[in-house]
Amino acid sequence: MAEVILTLNKEIDLKVEADVITPDEFAGKGNAEIKQLLVWQGPTQFPLSDFFDVEGDGGNSAEDTSIVINGDTSRVKLIGAKMTAGKITVKGSTGMHVGSEMAGGEIVVEGDADSWPGMEMTGGVLHIKGNAGDHVGSAYRGSWHGMKGGRLMVDGNARSQIGGGMEGGEIIIGGSIENFCGLHQTGGLIVVKGDAIRAVGAEMSGGTIVVGGHILKFTPGMQADGEESNLEFGDVACDGTFKKFVGDYAIAKKPKGILYAGKETNPDL
Repeated sequence: MAEVILTLNKEIDLKVEADVITPDEFAGKGNAEIKQLLVWQGPTQFPLSDFFDVEGDGGNSAEDTSIVINGDTSRVKLIGAKMTAGKITVKGSTGMHVGSEMAGGEIVVEGDADSWPGMEMTGGVLHIKGNAGDHVGSAYRGSWHGMKGGRLMVDGNARSQIGGGMEGGEIIIGGSIENFCGLHQTGGLIVVKGDAIRAVGAEMSGGTIVVGGHILKFTPGMQADGEESNLEFGDVACDGTFKKFVGDYAIAKKPKGILYAGKETNPDL
C-alpha cells in the first residue's frame, strides 16, 4: 500500500476545510499534484502544501492508498469525508466532520475528535481512540437520516445527540455520554459502556441501544419488557444482566425501539 505522510507545517487560526484529504483524492496522483490540491480557509482556497508538508505519492487506487497525518489537526475539518476505501491515520486530534459521509475504508484518530464525526456515514470503520464531541454518527441539521452503515467506535467519552436519526450500522462508546442518545433512531445499534444523563432513546421507533452504566433521567415513553443477560450483537458482546425496555411510546403506538439498561447500575428502574 502506498503511503502519503502529511505533517502540519504551521499553526492554524481560521479553521481549514480539507475534504480533499482522502485516499480517493490522493489515488493516482504524484507528490507534486497532491501538494496542489485545494483546501478552503474562510472564503479563499489555498494549496494543501500551505498547511502540510507532503511526503510520498498516492497509490494506483484508493484501496492502495494510506494517509498518515502528523500534528494537531483539531482546526482542520472534513478529513476523510466521503472516502470509499483505503486508510487514514491521524496521529493526534482532529476537527469537525472527520469521516462524514464515509462509505468505506478505515480512519483511526489517535487523539480526540470534534463534533459530527461519521455524520451520515454508510460504511467503513471510524475509530476514535480519545473523546468525541456532539453528534457522533448523527444526521445533519434539518435531516433525520443519520448513520446507515459501518462501525464507529469512540474509546473515551462523547457528548450529546449520539446517533441522532440513526438508521443502521454500529456505534460503540467506551466511556460515558450526555443527552439525547439515539434521538429519533429507527435502526442500528448503539452501545454505551458508561453512563448517560437523560433522554436516551427519545422518539426512537426502531434499532437498539445498550447503556451499561447509570441513566440519570430515564425517558418516560419507555415500557419495561423483562430482563436479558449477556447480550450479543454479531461480534459485539455486552456482559451482565440488563433491564429491557421498548419505546418510545410517546410518539408511536407500536414502536420497535429497544433500550437495555444495566440492572446493577440502574436499581431504581
